[in-house]
Amino acid sequence: MANLLRALVAAAGLLLLWQGFVWWSEVPPFLLPSPARVALALVDRWDSLLHHALITASEILLGLALGTALGCLMALALAAWPAGRRWLLPLLLMSQAIPVFAIAPLLTLWLGFGIGSKVAMATLIIFFPVATAFYDGLRRTEPGLLDLGATMGASRAALLWRVRVPAALPGLASGLRVAAAVAPIGAVVGEWVGASAGLGYLMLHANGRSQTDVMFAALFVLMLMALALWFATDRLLRRAIPWQPDSLLDEKVTP
Repeated sequence: MANLLRALVAAAGLLLLWQGFVWWSEVPPFLLPSPARVALALVDRWDSLLHHALITASEILLGLALGTALGCLMALALAAWPAGRRWLLPLLLMSQAIPVFAIAPLLTLWLGFGIGSKVAMATLIIFFPVATAFYDGLRRTEPGLLDLGATMGASRAALLWRVRVPAALPGLASGLRVAAAVAPIGAVVGEWVGASAGLGYLMLHANGRSQTDVMFAALFVLMLMALALWFATDRLLRRAIPWQPDSLLDEKVTP
């Protein structure tokens, strides 16, 4: 509750500074609308904002699910197949060597202006942090645990699924938190390149008409969606991995 109160106070302070700057500078509304104008746009265009937000949310969630699945499969393949690691690791790096902003037009050309190109964009952005975080956790398994499993006669597959994967879950959780934070980027960029619906499309349409207040309203809705996704992911991960401490200070050793 205290953290929520501090966040609300900080947000209120930023809004007051924003409103004060607009009053003091007398900047034209088409360059920087006041928070009051943005609030009015939220109220007046709530039905349109909700419609486009639902479309963007579906793109983000599908991209998050697909990117997480592909990232976990890549990490498991890297950990379980040493001979193929020299081939798969360069592919993992190449997935981030080319900026997704540069290939967005190609994805739109190949997959069309529908939801497919936006999901592909979100998947590409989410894939790398999930794969690298999970793989890093798999290869940093405590050697003593592996030696104990080998001593007990566990096979390589048993060591992977019974020892290495559970030990790597905190690393995967870190990757998923990063993925939840960056997931909206892919969907919105895809909508900017070519779309007929979504918050990115609404922002682009409003920009062409100099409706800056609508653009800020869409940004506000997108920010709320991103925060809700991150906090929901964090809450689920805390329940799924209750043994992971928030910090070293949480690891209290009782005599």
